[in-house]
Amino acid sequence: MTEVLELPLWLELVTAALLLLGSLFALIGAIGLLRLKDYFQRMHPPALASTIGAWCVALASIIYFSWLKQGLVLHAWLIPVLLSITLPVTTLLLARAALFRKRMSGEAVPEEVSSGQAGGN
Repeated sequence: MTEVLELPLWLELVTAALLLLGSLFALIGAIGLLRLKDYFQRMHPPALASTIGAWCVALASIIYFSWLKQGLVLHAWLIPVLLSITLPVTTLLLARAALFRKRMSGEAVPEEVSSGQAGGN
């Protein structure tokens, strides 16, 4: 039979705090998604918050399972690393598609965006 290891209180508290922090970031991203008024503003909160939240959850997982297995468990980093790579690219492609759609429908597009100088000089 498998022996059940008891976790020290400090480890349980650190793991719980990281999980709560990750869910707090997810909640902040969801609230930002609901509160902001247009598509281009709504893209940022979920993208940033989900990435930070995923890092917190992965760190909690690494700490917890490294203690249980009595060795370093790093394969949980794969998820936030892939999210950090793919999420900005996906967000950029969605923004370009939405901008193209606005231009094709004849809606007004801010001059900074239409001239390709977003971010200012």
